[in-house]
Amino acid sequence: MIVFRSEVGPDVMMFDEVAQQMMVLMGKEKAARGVVTVEQMAETIARLRAAVAADKAQHRGAAQEEEESGDAPARVSLAQRAVPLIELLEISLARKTPVLWGV
Repeated sequence: MIVFRSEVGPDVMMFDEVAQQMMVLMGKEKAARGVVTVEQMAETIARLRAAVAADKAQHRGAAQEEEESGDAPARVSLAQRAVPLIELLEISLARKTPVLWGV
């Protein structure tokens, strides 16, 4: 379990595999400890938002098929996983506070 923390927002907890996926999308190394500095946040938020948009576009057809057939969705979307982290980054950027993990 990896927890992303900021002094100005709620903790965001993720299983290691999911958190490492977020780190890669943010342009960070997969590491047990790390930081997104205030200077890096705008780019980090943009990278995560772009990844979410690409994931939505890629899986749009599958979601429509599941909806039409009545089958329950079989996957948790990237948006569902990334949005809490994006929100934490946005709050932290607005208040000029870094986001840390593994501390």
